[in-house]
Amino acid sequence: MAYWLFKSEPEVYGFDHLLAETDRTTGWDGVRNYQARNFLRDSIKVGDGVLFYHSNADPAGIAGIAEVVRAGHPDPTAFDPESEHHDPKSDPASPTWYQVSIRAVKAIDPPLGLPRLKEISELADMELLRKGSRLSVQPVTEREWKVIMALAGGKPKKKQR
Repeated sequence: MAYWLFKSEPEVYGFDHLLAETDRTTGWDGVRNYQARNFLRDSIKVGDGVLFYHSNADPAGIAGIAEVVRAGHPDPTAFDPESEHHDPKSDPASPTWYQVSIRAVKAIDPPLGLPRLKEISELADMELLRKGSRLSVQPVTEREWKVIMALAGGKPKKKQR
Protein backbone atom coordinates (compact mmCIF):
# COMPACT_ATOMS: atom_id res chain seq x y z
CA MET A 1 0.00 0.00 0.00
CA ALA A 2 1.14 3.49 -0.82
CA TYR A 3 -0.10 7.03 -0.30
CA TRP A 4 -0.59 9.86 -2.77
CA LEU A 5 -1.63 13.47 -3.07
CA PHE A 6 -3.83 14.45 -6.03
CA LYS A 7 -4.24 18.14 -6.85
CA SER A 8 -7.33 19.73 -8.36
CA GLU A 9 -8.74 23.22 -8.54
CA PRO A 10 -11.95 23.25 -6.49
CA GLU A 11 -13.82 25.32 -9.09
CA VAL A 12 -12.97 22.72 -11.75
CA TYR A 13 -13.41 19.56 -9.63
CA GLY A 14 -13.36 19.80 -5.87
CA PHE A 15 -13.84 17.27 -3.11
CA ASP A 16 -17.52 18.24 -2.93
CA HIS A 17 -17.85 17.13 -6.56
CA LEU A 18 -16.38 13.75 -5.65
CA LEU A 19 -18.77 13.39 -2.72
CA ALA A 20 -21.69 14.08 -5.09
CA GLU A 21 -20.68 11.37 -7.59
CA THR A 22 -22.50 8.05 -7.77
CA ASP A 23 -20.83 5.83 -5.15
CA ARG A 24 -18.62 8.89 -4.36
CA THR A 25 -16.31 7.55 -7.12
CA THR A 26 -14.70 9.03 -10.22
CA GLY A 27 -11.93 8.42 -12.74
CA TRP A 28 -9.01 10.81 -12.16
CA ASP A 29 -8.82 11.92 -15.79
CA GLY A 30 -7.13 14.70 -17.69
CA VAL A 31 -3.61 14.29 -16.30
CA ARG A 32 -1.22 15.37 -19.06
CA ASN A 33 2.17 15.26 -17.39
CA TYR A 34 4.40 12.25 -18.11
CA GLN A 35 5.76 11.85 -14.58
CA ALA A 36 2.24 11.99 -13.08
CA ARG A 37 1.03 9.65 -15.86
CA ASN A 38 3.72 7.14 -14.90
CA PHE A 39 2.52 7.15 -11.28
CA LEU A 40 -1.07 6.60 -12.47
CA ARG A 41 -0.09 3.86 -14.91
CA ASP A 42 2.62 2.01 -12.99
CA SER A 43 2.60 2.76 -9.27
CA ILE A 44 -0.84 3.59 -7.90
CA LYS A 45 -2.75 0.48 -6.80
CA VAL A 46 -6.20 -0.43 -5.49
CA GLY A 47 -6.38 0.34 -1.78
CA ASP A 48 -3.81 3.15 -1.84
CA GLY A 49 -4.70 6.25 0.16
CA VAL A 50 -5.19 9.62 -1.52
CA LEU A 51 -5.04 13.13 -0.09
CA PHE A 52 -7.35 15.31 -2.20
CA TYR A 53 -5.68 18.71 -2.44
CA HIS A 54 -7.38 21.92 -3.56
CA SER A 55 -4.89 24.03 -5.50
CA ASN A 56 -5.60 27.61 -6.56
CA ALA A 57 -7.82 28.02 -3.50
CA ASP A 58 -7.63 30.55 -0.70
CA PRO A 59 -5.94 28.97 1.07
CA ALA A 60 -4.88 25.93 -0.90
CA GLY A 61 -5.05 22.79 1.20
CA ILE A 62 -6.04 19.18 1.76
CA ALA A 63 -9.84 19.01 1.53
CA GLY A 64 -10.44 15.29 1.75
CA ILE A 65 -9.30 11.71 1.93
CA ALA A 66 -9.98 9.18 -0.80
CA GLU A 67 -8.92 5.67 -1.72
CA VAL A 68 -8.01 4.09 -5.04
CA VAL A 69 -10.69 1.66 -6.21
CA ARG A 70 -9.37 0.91 -9.71
CA ALA A 71 -5.73 0.83 -10.77
CA GLY A 72 -4.29 2.52 -13.86
CA HIS A 73 -6.29 2.18 -17.05
CA PRO A 74 -6.48 4.26 -20.26
CA ASP A 75 -7.94 7.73 -19.79
CA PRO A 76 -11.02 7.82 -22.07
CA THR A 77 -10.92 11.62 -22.32
CA ALA A 78 -7.76 11.35 -24.42
CA PHE A 79 -9.79 9.65 -27.19
CA ASP A 80 -12.87 11.91 -27.00
CA PRO A 81 -12.71 14.80 -29.50
CA GLU A 82 -15.38 16.62 -27.46
CA SER A 83 -13.25 16.54 -24.28
CA GLU A 84 -11.00 19.42 -23.29
CA HIS A 85 -8.42 16.70 -22.48
CA HIS A 86 -8.53 15.16 -25.96
CA ASP A 87 -5.15 14.14 -27.36
CA PRO A 88 -5.39 13.36 -31.09
CA LYS A 89 -2.00 11.61 -30.95
CA SER A 90 -3.15 9.14 -28.27
CA ASP A 91 -4.06 5.75 -29.75
CA PRO A 92 -6.48 3.37 -27.97
CA ALA A 93 -4.28 0.45 -29.09
CA SER A 94 -1.29 2.03 -27.36
CA PRO A 95 -2.61 4.67 -24.94
CA THR A 96 -0.48 7.60 -23.89
CA TRP A 97 -2.61 8.77 -20.97
CA TYR A 98 -3.91 6.87 -17.95
CA GLN A 99 -6.20 7.40 -15.00
CA VAL A 100 -7.11 5.64 -11.78
CA SER A 101 -10.51 5.64 -10.09
CA ILE A 102 -10.88 7.00 -6.59
CA ARG A 103 -13.66 6.99 -3.99
CA ALA A 104 -14.22 9.66 -1.35
CA VAL A 105 -13.64 8.45 2.20
CA LYS A 106 -13.92 11.61 4.29
CA ALA A 107 -14.03 15.37 3.89
CA ILE A 108 -11.58 17.40 5.96
CA ASP A 109 -13.53 20.36 7.25
CA PRO A 110 -12.04 22.81 7.55
CA PRO A 111 -9.38 21.83 5.01
CA LEU A 112 -5.78 21.58 6.16
CA GLY A 113 -4.45 24.76 4.59
CA LEU A 114 -1.02 25.04 3.06
CA PRO A 115 0.11 27.61 5.67
CA ARG A 116 -0.77 25.13 8.45
CA LEU A 117 1.01 22.25 6.68
CA LYS A 118 4.17 24.37 6.39
CA GLU A 119 4.21 24.79 10.19
CA ILE A 120 4.44 21.03 10.86
CA SER A 121 8.09 20.00 11.19
CA GLU A 122 7.32 16.33 10.38
CA LEU A 123 6.11 17.47 6.94
CA ALA A 124 9.19 19.54 6.10
CA ASP A 125 10.35 17.08 3.41
CA MET A 126 6.91 16.54 1.87
CA GLU A 127 6.96 16.91 -1.93
CA LEU A 128 4.00 19.31 -1.78
CA LEU A 129 6.00 21.74 0.36
CA ARG A 130 9.11 21.80 -1.82
CA LYS A 131 9.70 25.07 -3.61
CA GLY A 132 8.68 24.80 -7.24
CA SER A 133 6.81 21.50 -6.82
CA ARG A 134 3.88 21.58 -9.22
CA LEU A 135 3.23 17.90 -9.94
CA SER A 136 -0.51 17.12 -9.84
CA VAL A 137 0.00 13.53 -8.63
CA GLN A 138 2.74 13.01 -6.05
CA PRO A 139 3.80 10.37 -3.56
CA VAL A 140 3.26 10.82 0.18
CA THR A 141 5.33 8.87 2.69
CA GLU A 142 3.71 6.70 5.33
CA ARG A 143 4.99 9.08 8.02
CA GLU A 144 3.51 12.11 6.24
CA TRP A 145 0.21 10.24 5.82
CA LYS A 146 0.04 9.44 9.55
CA VAL A 147 0.78 13.04 10.53
CA ILE A 148 -1.92 14.34 8.19
CA MET A 149 -4.43 11.73 9.40
CA ALA A 150 -3.79 12.84 12.98
CA LEU A 151 -4.31 16.50 11.98
CA ALA A 152 -7.49 15.57 10.11
CA GLY A 153 -8.87 13.63 13.05
CA GLY A 154 -8.96 10.41 11.06
CA LYS A 155 -7.56 7.01 11.69
CA PRO A 156 -4.48 6.31 9.60
CA LYS A 157 -5.05 3.55 7.09
CA LYS A 158 -2.73 0.72 8.09
CA LYS A 159 -0.01 -0.25 5.70
CA GLN A 160 -0.56 -3.81 4.52
CA ARG A 161 2.36 -6.17 4.73
